[in-house]
Amino acid sequence: MVQVVICDTERERAQAVEAVLGYLEHDAVRIDAAEALKEWLSQGREPALALIAGHQDDDAWRPFLEACNHLAPDAPVIFLTEQGRPALRAADHSANCLGTLELPLQQGQFQTALKQALMHNARGRERAAQVRAGGQRLVGHSKPMRRVSHMIAQVAPTDANVLILGESGTGKEVVARNIHAQSDRRDKPFVPINCGAIPPDLLESELFGHEKGAFTGAFSARQGRFEMAQGGTIFLDEIGDMSLHMQVKLLRVLQERTFERVGSNKSIKADVRVLAATHRDLEARMREGEFREDLFYRLNVFPIRMPALRERPGDIPVLADVLLRRIEAEGRASVTLTPAAISALSHHDWPGNVRELANVIERLAILHPYGTVDSDDLPEQFQDSTMEQVIADLDMDGDSLYLQEPVQPGVRVDWDDGGIDLKDYLSGLEEGLIRQALAVSEGVVAQAAILLGLRRTTLVEKLRKYEIQRA
Repeated sequence: MVQVVICDTERERAQAVEAVLGYLEHDAVRIDAAEALKEWLSQGREPALALIAGHQDDDAWRPFLEACNHLAPDAPVIFLTEQGRPALRAADHSANCLGTLELPLQQGQFQTALKQALMHNARGRERAAQVRAGGQRLVGHSKPMRRVSHMIAQVAPTDANVLILGESGTGKEVVARNIHAQSDRRDKPFVPINCGAIPPDLLESELFGHEKGAFTGAFSARQGRFEMAQGGTIFLDEIGDMSLHMQVKLLRVLQERTFERVGSNKSIKADVRVLAATHRDLEARMREGEFREDLFYRLNVFPIRMPALRERPGDIPVLADVLLRRIEAEGRASVTLTPAAISALSHHDWPGNVRELANVIERLAILHPYGTVDSDDLPEQFQDSTMEQVIADLDMDGDSLYLQEPVQPGVRVDWDDGGIDLKDYLSGLEEGLIRQALAVSEGVVAQAAILLGLRRTTLVEKLRKYEIQRA
């Protein structure tokens, strides 16, 4: 059961909506004046959904929406419009206005809208966690990324050591920051250190600190990263590059939860959660005698493997969009990528993973400020895609599709083995594009239809055809 507030100056109409919600066993609150809504919201109420009745010919809805925007800016809003009356365009009034429902309210219609609202709320909570993570978030809706997000949610509330594995540039530190942001230590420091970037003879001092005069150049006492992270989380990046000498010292800290500064014999308690990451194969390093087996098992309590970008090509359009938005937010010139350009990016191997993609996007923004980038404008290594012809040949109900989901750059068919079922192939291609457009638009059908170049009614029919949930 969720709480829904019904904002309507017409009592009978609001009662009819309330009856439907009551039948569905939801907690409905009926409010007939904006001042009453302000008073109700000022008490700290957070409705899962606000239903505001209104249409273009009547301004009675405006005070209700203003109250919601001011006192509950994150609450999702859906407009209620009577049949035959000009409906309000939700997107014109607030980012939290999800759409319009026609009256009389239908059970199935409302349940779909409510699911969309609950997804909106969940994304809001996720964004709040991302803010706590320093603005860094996991991006992607692919199966590998959903698995990573699920594992983060499982391990974050614990104090277990986590070993994050994956190639360079996949976002291992982003995983670590999200674990910290979702943990009970979120209000304490998150302290990263790259173990491979610090000379072995200086790493001990960096990790544990030193006393004045402990070695040449130690003119004053200094805290180490473990002291800086007290109560919080320390992230040991590139742990596979740590020397055997330092591995012994780190193992002792993990076992005894104490350490000493260099040049001191005073033990300091380590109230620190340890997250580690590496791009190396630690099991191979153990066989070669380069990594201690006992340390490996201390760190590998909960392993999380970040997939390479080539393993989740469906996330590339979403990543590119996020990177472009980040450039715009920094006040720099951005670009627009055509479907053919997105397709070409989606079929690159990306040996440098997300870091390489970010570099390419930034380079394009410099080369083509405020311009449109087509596949021919991409660097030479991206010129092999043949998707342009596939897009040109693809025509669904007379509407051209805007590419959001990468598809095969060509169809390799063994004609001697029965050929291909073209209808099934195109249907699968269309379904993939629709699912990606919905992911990019966060389940808002109207926005997904715009991305796909379809009429909204056409997209709704296709959602039914492929049994795709809207949110």
